[in-house]
Amino acid sequence: MAAGGRIAVVGAGWAGLACAAELAAAGRPVVVLEASRQPGGRARSVELDGRRLDNGQHLLVGAYTETLRLMRLVGADPACLLARLPLCIDYPGRFRLQLPDWPAPLHLAAGLLRAEGVGLREKLAAAAFMQELKRRRFRLESDATVAAWLDAHGQRGALRRFLWEPLCLAALNTPPAQASAQIFANVLRDSLGGPSGATDLLLQRADLGRVFPEQAARRIAELGGEVRTSHRVRDLQPQDDGWRVDGECFDHVVLAVAPQHLAPLLAARPAHAALLRQVDGYAYEPIGTLYLSYPAEVRLPFPMLGLAGPVGQWVFDRGAQGGPAGLLACVFSGGGEWEGLDDDALAAALHAEIAAALADPLPPPHWRRSVRERRATFSCRPDLPRPTAATAERGLWLAGDHTCADYPATIEGAVRSGVAAARAILSQR
Repeated sequence: MAAGGRIAVVGAGWAGLACAAELAAAGRPVVVLEASRQPGGRARSVELDGRRLDNGQHLLVGAYTETLRLMRLVGADPACLLARLPLCIDYPGRFRLQLPDWPAPLHLAAGLLRAEGVGLREKLAAAAFMQELKRRRFRLESDATVAAWLDAHGQRGALRRFLWEPLCLAALNTPPAQASAQIFANVLRDSLGGPSGATDLLLQRADLGRVFPEQAARRIAELGGEVRTSHRVRDLQPQDDGWRVDGECFDHVVLAVAPQHLAPLLAARPAHAALLRQVDGYAYEPIGTLYLSYPAEVRLPFPMLGLAGPVGQWVFDRGAQGGPAGLLACVFSGGGEWEGLDDDALAAALHAEIAAALADPLPPPHWRRSVRERRATFSCRPDLPRPTAATAERGLWLAGDHTCADYPATIEGAVRSGVAAARAILSQR
């Protein structure tokens, strides 16, 4: 293979764009092939009834170091596009934990001690739990479910109900009764157990398209690459010195697609039978977002609030994030009661839960719309086998959050996977 030959990246989600941006910045000619009409994959901007919104509410945190680096690499300034706020988990009238802007680990200790709605014994038990995790370098002797792990460490009561379990569900998009404790420990390592600022909430000041995908596509083009949308790859064939993708020649190909989309591209290649068997065993979890539009004066006391259920999980004030004033986004991670409700019933249930959480009367919403992704992420279960960037055939690579073994299906995991694939290609001689 030629040292500087063309590279095809199949998929313009955050993994594919991160891979392509890294390659383009290194001077490699890259072509991104995306089946959809716009870049961004599962975290993109969409038009809903004439409103430019996101295909779901996503949350970035300070621990997303590679995401922030890639934003800067493509010219998307995090300081302008993201508002940084200290972590605050607030279930009004039930529980509140806010971390002060102090050096780590004092911020976590102070936040736990000051937490409202929880007794001192629980606070001390949580502090001891984190200290034990740090002592073990966040490595478990064996993987288990998050629920069993929390049971084994005596994590019960309000902190489990309002801190550990919601963080698990939000980060892994998998219920604690099925989620991997080791992957959750990795998340805690890089957030609550990380350096100062790692736990900060990074709230969008613009829609997701402007935060990274659109700027990445522009930057790739500026560096001589291409991002072709509405191009579904139909044919992938090896040749003596590389690969043919729909008849075009490339030295390397990166498949930056979700695991369930690998089979149509690789089923005819016997060398990948083991990989396809591996990902065929994956289960998947849904994510839902319900947008509710209220009069412009409706605001949340903090841009993100917890909902005590039984239906809602989190509600975000999009008006405080650069969106229309009065627009709220309610998020549902993993399966639950929300899946069986139509939009009218879901809106009624969430309106009641938001009204119960706020001190002031809440007028009815004048618009509502849901976005439901039935197979949004792989189900992050204990000891789940994960592929690497390299495949069984030379010059063919994988990217996507499922290949970032340390992380669940998050934006950061996707970005890290794309960077890993790009660096593996750049290391070839």
